[in-house]
Amino acid sequence: MNKYLFYIFIFICFQGWSQTDPDTTVDLNDIIVAKDSISRVYDANRPSKAAFYSAVVPGLGQAYNKKYWKIPLALAAVGIPVYVYTVNDKEYNRFRDAFRIRLAGGTNDEFSNEDGTPIITTAALERAQRNSQRNKELSILFTAGLYVLQIIDANVDGHLSQFNVDRNLSVLPYIDYNTLAIGNTYGFNLSYSF
Repeated sequence: MNKYLFYIFIFICFQGWSQTDPDTTVDLNDIIVAKDSISRVYDANRPSKAAFYSAVVPGLGQAYNKKYWKIPLALAAVGIPVYVYTVNDKEYNRFRDAFRIRLAGGTNDEFSNEDGTPIITTAALERAQRNSQRNKELSILFTAGLYVLQIIDANVDGHLSQFNVDRNLSVLPYIDYNTLAIGNTYGFNLSYSF
């Protein structure tokens, strides 16, 4: 008995979602025209082209997808870690050269005073050299990761740009008088215009 009540409840709830206008007809030619217009809009190579363009030049795939506001983000995502790499590479070379001079017994490196007393100890130069090396490696890792991420962004955006988002889609609440239950039925009405 409970199973039948459940089916009646589902029927009553979804009753308002059925087509109420019996004069509404669908012309087969309209469906064919709509199918043709969809096939012309959809470009299967669009995501792969966007990914390829982003792989060649960061931000070019975003320009192909007409998401111009993403171009500076893609360039910054790849450019900032490259800049950090060059800064850390220069620092690494400075610390390495001074460390080599100290190991050779010299006192004329850039981290010593004019009289030869060290401003930074030899152990501190070695630690600074290791830190600069680690920062260089991390910046390479971040560059590679963000480079791949902007390629993926262009590819996904190429896929999503082909979906038709119509503004005629609406969800409205409604109240319907239910003759079976002799009462009101509450629900939502989903309207979509072609």
